[in-house]
Amino acid sequence: MTDAPVADLILHGGTVLTMEADQPRAEAIAVAAGRILAVGDDASVLALAGPATTRIPLQGRTLLPGFIDAHGHFANALQVVTWANIQRPPAGPVDSIASLQQVLREHVARHPVQPGDWVVAYGYDPDGLADGRPLDRADLDPLFPDNPVMVIHNSNHGAVLNSRALALVGYDANTPDPAGGVIVRRPGSREPAGLVMETAFLPLFVHMPQPSEQERLERFAQAQELYTRQGITTAQDGATAAADLGLFQTAARQGRLSIDLVLLPLVLEVPGMLKERFPDFHGDTLELPQPARDAFGHYDDHLKLQGIKLLVDGSPQGKTAFWSEPLLTPGPNGEDNWRGQPLFPPEVLNDTVARLSAQGLQLFAHCNGDAAIAMMIEACRRAGLTAGQDHRTVIVHSQFMAPGQLEQYVELGLHPSFFTVHAFFFGDTHVANLGLERASGLSPMASAMALGLHCTNHNDFSVTPIEPMRMVETAMTRRSRSGVVLGESERVSAEAALRALTIEAAWQLREESSKGSLAPGKRADLVILDRDPTATPPEQLNAIGVVATFKDGVCVYGDPAGTTTGAAA
Repeated sequence: MTDAPVADLILHGGTVLTMEADQPRAEAIAVAAGRILAVGDDASVLALAGPATTRIPLQGRTLLPGFIDAHGHFANALQVVTWANIQRPPAGPVDSIASLQQVLREHVARHPVQPGDWVVAYGYDPDGLADGRPLDRADLDPLFPDNPVMVIHNSNHGAVLNSRALALVGYDANTPDPAGGVIVRRPGSREPAGLVMETAFLPLFVHMPQPSEQERLERFAQAQELYTRQGITTAQDGATAAADLGLFQTAARQGRLSIDLVLLPLVLEVPGMLKERFPDFHGDTLELPQPARDAFGHYDDHLKLQGIKLLVDGSPQGKTAFWSEPLLTPGPNGEDNWRGQPLFPPEVLNDTVARLSAQGLQLFAHCNGDAAIAMMIEACRRAGLTAGQDHRTVIVHSQFMAPGQLEQYVELGLHPSFFTVHAFFFGDTHVANLGLERASGLSPMASAMALGLHCTNHNDFSVTPIEPMRMVETAMTRRSRSGVVLGESERVSAEAALRALTIEAAWQLREESSKGSLAPGKRADLVILDRDPTATPPEQLNAIGVVATFKDGVCVYGDPAGTTTGAAA
């Protein structure tokens, strides 16, 4: 006869949203050794208490599974703590070129730089400037003449550079646009205006000078708090560079990870990773040696390699996505009938998908426009992928889909990670570029769920702030800043929106058996909110506060006994 199990921790007296279909709501939860021991009513769960059990009354508040970052860039979290925030309200303070310049001056006053040091800002939104024109390098040159300046576009796919930075990277009037990239020129001239996008920007961003490894390691606690203070217990680095892989592994070995971190090596960086870690390997750069393949799919000290990140097109708000029909507005350099462009030719994508999928590697493909989505669908079809294989290929963003493409997802076993906060942050821009009808097809979550696809939702930090409740709100309302509703028929319920942040996100990472819902045996990744999001008007969701966040049964943020932190804190 065995002794009855005894809980280490019991949380009781509130609303428990389990994300489990057979028991969606409960009153209490018991935890033992970092795992969920029981979920149920107060009486049955409290019966598992022993003399040493910690009991935390929820006091009517709401407990959910810890939120899972379905797509974002944790590496940016290590950077933004020292970058200037130039986002437009409500995410930042900038609404004009003058206010952007002032933020940069104040930032450098707080974080002094030496001559030659980079000055970096993030969140530049050309559509949010009252000046009615985009930022030019001449707006940046007088500020810090001895420093290269990089003002990162809100898509994270480009940046405005000052003249010193342009000279450092060798861009001038004689520099051609690289394949798949854009160097924006001054009107009537070949002179760079400052903005560079896609393949003109990516190498610069990936390989820009970094602080020392020790400095970056010391930022891990601060970076992780950006996530835990929002209830996130699993973060993602959705395009890991070779230079960052060793840093993440060192942080894990040193015990610096308090939450789980999932890495998706960027396909362009895979050759560098192989060269560094397997110097004797001389095979094809997309044919991973067996030890490299074996490194995927399991955690070591809270760190996991999950799959390979592919880039198919660019950004819709940056006009570098790839559409089948032209925009209603000119392209980045004033082009008529602009449809954007893919980053790589179809034959390159076809070959890449075939090689990587044949090795059993999970693929995560960035696709925004319907033409890019069509390219990825065709590449998967040519590679012989089918739904029955359970390969779980994720199409990240899946923003503007053509009729019939969701049905092709079902056929091939592709699943979308949507980006519904685009409706709020960039919806009015999409209406201007695409018209209301096309813009209303953004992130078709209701249609995808009706077809049985495993849909997630994401913030793509640092493109938009880490705000799980705004993801829920925008999935429910699909309202732009000006109040325009983009696709009323694609609205979903609060329960469905929450599943996209929990159990569905766990499924896309092949962790549904251990995370994403509250059931006995699963990891005790939990978040306590001060209100029930399923009983809160959508317009008030982003004001919900995080009381506490638990990872494997240990409180990693907040005060579960009482103090609430605001969502925007």
